[in-house]
Amino acid sequence: MEHIEVKRKKVDTPTVASLYFEWDARVLPGQFIMVWVPGLGEVPMSLSKTGKEKCITVKAYGESTGKLAKTEVGELITLRGPYGKPFKKSGGDILLIGGGSGMASLRPLINRRSTGIIASRTPEELLFSEEFNADKRIEVTEDGRKGIKGIVLDGMDMVNPEDFSMIYVCGPERMLKAVYDKIKDKNVNAQFSLERSMKCGIGLCDSCSVNGYQVCVDGPVFDMNQLRDMTEFGTSKLLASGKRVKI
Repeated sequence: MEHIEVKRKKVDTPTVASLYFEWDARVLPGQFIMVWVPGLGEVPMSLSKTGKEKCITVKAYGESTGKLAKTEVGELITLRGPYGKPFKKSGGDILLIGGGSGMASLRPLINRRSTGIIASRTPEELLFSEEFNADKRIEVTEDGRKGIKGIVLDGMDMVNPEDFSMIYVCGPERMLKAVYDKIKDKNVNAQFSLERSMKCGIGLCDSCSVNGYQVCVDGPVFDMNQLRDMTEFGTSKLLASGKRVKI
């Protein structure tokens, strides 16, 4: 465990805050850390910046993440890691597809050759869309008040997936499965970052298993060939109690 001081904080959306800190560890895009929330346990967090200055982007969707998102500048966060397999980098033009806070783990991949499909329920919840060049930014909102009205798949209709050397995807698993189904028969390369209930982060508890794969050590990034064999992908998951439920 390491205790790291938060150097700056930015409230990105009404439910999302980014905590910036300096940490000498080498972290690659797509990897994650386990962050301890006193009195509540640990939560896995992807890094939304991976250079000398690092960042975790926290969506307050429960008690633990809600408390973590309220961390202020000067306070300490306790973490361990990094863990997991990162995204494999690709040259050429790349397509980033992010739903909600899923854009956090994709953020380190944004460059001048990246096109982004950024989706959320409302304009207020669009995350990191301003970091893409204006002509490479496709915003999608469910209420239609900004960008395209609809879901991620509607944004994908604006591009040809086969024009890109690699597609990177992160977001809710039902969204990931929908994207996978849309491109699985095309001539594309794609990597998906999965989010599952995770207790240990090091392959001991098996709470994040998907068809024998452990998201914490075999992922969280998986390619098309791996997903093709996962019948549980997009259909079921384990709760913290170990009970399997439909997604």
